[in-house]
Amino acid sequence: MRALYAIASAVVALALAGCAGGAGNSTGGTAAGRPLAGAALYDPAHLPAGKMGALVREGYNIITQTHKFAKPYVVAQMQCSSCHIAGGTIPRGGYLRIAGHFPQWNKRSHRAIALQDRIAECFLYSMNGKPPAYDSRTMIAVVAYINWISRGQKTFSPIDPAVRIARIKPPAPPSVSRGAKIYAAQCSICHQATGAGIPGQFPALWGATSFNKGAGMAKLAMMAGFVRYNMPLGKAGTLSNQQAYDVAAFVESHKRPAFDKTAAIAFPPEPASFF
Repeated sequence: MRALYAIASAVVALALAGCAGGAGNSTGGTAAGRPLAGAALYDPAHLPAGKMGALVREGYNIITQTHKFAKPYVVAQMQCSSCHIAGGTIPRGGYLRIAGHFPQWNKRSHRAIALQDRIAECFLYSMNGKPPAYDSRTMIAVVAYINWISRGQKTFSPIDPAVRIARIKPPAPPSVSRGAKIYAAQCSICHQATGAGIPGQFPALWGATSFNKGAGMAKLAMMAGFVRYNMPLGKAGTLSNQQAYDVAAFVESHKRPAFDKTAAIAFPPEPASFF
C-alpha cells in the first residue's frame, strides 16, 4: 500500500508540474505548451509510463464503469460518469479538472475538505453507497486520475466557472405536467418511463436505485442546469431554460432514497509501519 502512495504522489507532482511557469488557465497546457481540452485531457495513448499510467487508467475506469470497478461501494444504478460526462472532461458537464482547488472550504460540512472528502461525498450521496477507504487503491486511483486531467492547473486558483453546473433561470415557474410531456418525448427512451434507466447504460433518475436526497442532482436548480447543457444525450443544448426546469421538476417530483446522516463511516486501521 505504501507503493500506492508513492505512485499517487508522483502522479500529483507530474499533473501539477509547470504551475510556477504560468500554465494555469482554464484549459491548462502540456509541457510543450499545447492547450488541453475535452478528449485531450485523457488520452490513453499519452499516459505516464509504467505503474503511474496504470493507476491513472484505473481511475478513469472507475469513473466510467463504476459498477464494474468499484462495485462494493455503490448501491445506486449510477456510474460516476452519469454526472461527470466523458469522464469529467466536459466543461459544465460535471467537469473534474478540480485538483488545484483542494483543499477547499465546504459549506455543507462546515470544514476544509481534501479531494478525497469530495470523492467520498459522491459515493455517499450520488452512489447512495459508502466511500472507499482513503488509503485504498480505489480512492488513490480516482485521485490520480483527477490529478492527471488537472495537470497545468494552478493551485489555490479561483474555481474555474466551467467546473460548476450552470445556474439558469426559467421565464416562468417550472411545471411538472409540462415536464412529464418532455420526459416522455425526449428522456424515456434512455431512462425509461419508470425512471429506472437501463442497468449498465443509463442511470436511474428516481426510485430505489437512484441517487439519494442528499445528492446535488436532487436539487432542482442543479438538475435543471445539468439538463440544459448536457441532455438529451446526443442533442445537448437543444432544450430551453424553461424546458430544462420543467423536466427537472418532473424528475424531482418522484420519490428517491433518503440520506442517513447518522450512519457511521469507518475505515480499517493501518499499522504504523504502513506510513
